[in-house]
Amino acid sequence: MPYVKNTKEILDKASREGYAIGAFNFNNMEFLQAILEAAEEENAPVIVATSEGAIKYIGRGNIEAGTEFAVEMVKTFAERVSVPVALHLDHGRNFNIIMAAIKAGYSSVMIDASHLPFEENLRETKRIVEIAHAVGISVEAELGKLKGIEDNVVEKESVLVDPEEAKVFVKETEVDFLAPAIGTSHGAFKFKGEAQLDFDRLKKVKEYTQIPLVLHGASMVPQNLVELANKYGAELSGAKGVPEDMLRKAIELGINKINTDTDLRITFVAYLRKVLSEDRSQIDPRKIFKPVFEQVKETVRERIRIFGSSGKV
Repeated sequence: MPYVKNTKEILDKASREGYAIGAFNFNNMEFLQAILEAAEEENAPVIVATSEGAIKYIGRGNIEAGTEFAVEMVKTFAERVSVPVALHLDHGRNFNIIMAAIKAGYSSVMIDASHLPFEENLRETKRIVEIAHAVGISVEAELGKLKGIEDNVVEKESVLVDPEEAKVFVKETEVDFLAPAIGTSHGAFKFKGEAQLDFDRLKKVKEYTQIPLVLHGASMVPQNLVELANKYGAELSGAKGVPEDMLRKAIELGINKINTDTDLRITFVAYLRKVLSEDRSQIDPRKIFKPVFEQVKETVRERIRIFGSSGKV
């Protein structure tokens, strides 16, 4: 299956048929391989995403090199699987990085101007949409703010989306998919008490916009992984994510793209600590990483099943 040039193609299908596609972040080749192998085994379309920080990491500080390397890696592996693979820029705030991703050939980019007042967010989003659409690349934007830490950006307060503003925003910007803030947050510590998402707000946004919607800050943070990581020396007490039933409810109400990063990180850290602890004489990175990334792959497969995208190719 060729590398998907427009993420909108696979998200529109998900919106029509009522399921969600996982957007999994990667920072290196091993994470990318684990994600794509999982998608292939589940016969599921998949979105792989890089943050601005990942691009800098991949390119050793050079954003053009980072975006180009990411595109070439994804293309190379996508040619070897039979499922649609899209490459997305997650949380683009730096204009130069967004432009580098578009130039390099990303399938889609996110313009995250959610920290700005509504009119400025609309104006900045419209500018990126005009540039990206001219070369066949789709665009995601965000309304409202998620608290937490996302790629070195810290938001201390959350602001939930206004459905009426979402209706105007989508019409004016012609954005392809929208991330409405409904109560999730970034990172491993999403909720201090019980998880709460504003499903009524989500339902209205879907009704008013009729486009694919995106759930950010959606990792589940499974307690068995937290406990395993802590057992081998991590300090993740109190980490809490979005329950499975809430994810399924969000999908029913119109979420079609679910961003997942923290769950992959926790899986990686938990099993890396376990492997290193249980085989202290091992110095071969291949023997260390192979069982770790098998577990990362299993986490991706589990999420794909929950999202309902298994067998949707």
